[in-house]
Amino acid sequence: MTIQSTDTPSAGSSRDRLLAAAKRLMAEEGYERVSTSAIAREAGTSESQLVRYFGTKAGLLETIFDESWAPLNPKLAQLVAASTTAREATIAILSTMINVFERDPDLAKLLFFESRRLRGNTAEVQLSKGFLYFAKLVVHLIERGQKDGGFSKTLQPIAVCSALLGAAEGMIRDRLLATNQGQPSPFPESQIRTVFEAIVSGLGP
Repeated sequence: MTIQSTDTPSAGSSRDRLLAAAKRLMAEEGYERVSTSAIAREAGTSESQLVRYFGTKAGLLETIFDESWAPLNPKLAQLVAASTTAREATIAILSTMINVFERDPDLAKLLFFESRRLRGNTAEVQLSKGFLYFAKLVVHLIERGQKDGGFSKTLQPIAVCSALLGAAEGMIRDRLLATNQGQPSPFPESQIRTVFEAIVSGLGP
């Protein structure tokens, strides 16, 4: 997935380079270990430019999340509209999300290892707006499925959403960890969709 700028800088602008450098370095070394000076140096620009566009390192990471989800969510909405049933749509959007993360492991590492972080000294967990939108989309699909007979009405939609997203994150995370450790993947990507189809089928009435 290509991160797209919300303003209109020229190709290869300092803003785009900062986003690309931060995404790569944070995925490789972790959010806490990467300094703003290292990001600016990797991007071939200055820390003042980083502050100008993003304010802080936290603001930079939040922008990566938001701009990564921005082009994905409209595509997911189209999949939902084109699906005959809510069950079919649920499998389609979860499979699409997994395919995106498989093609962009740096983004996957950031989302799964850095997105749920504490803000400052508070206990507030910071989630990207795009992820929250996606989670709401899944909840709405489950509610739709309960109306059309695809999902059991005895299950709370938010609980089902949590279980499905947790399963997706767990399987993707295990594949990422194996890669990071130089180990073969514990299972092929095709198994993720197969498992999802089995889980969703088991959620019927």
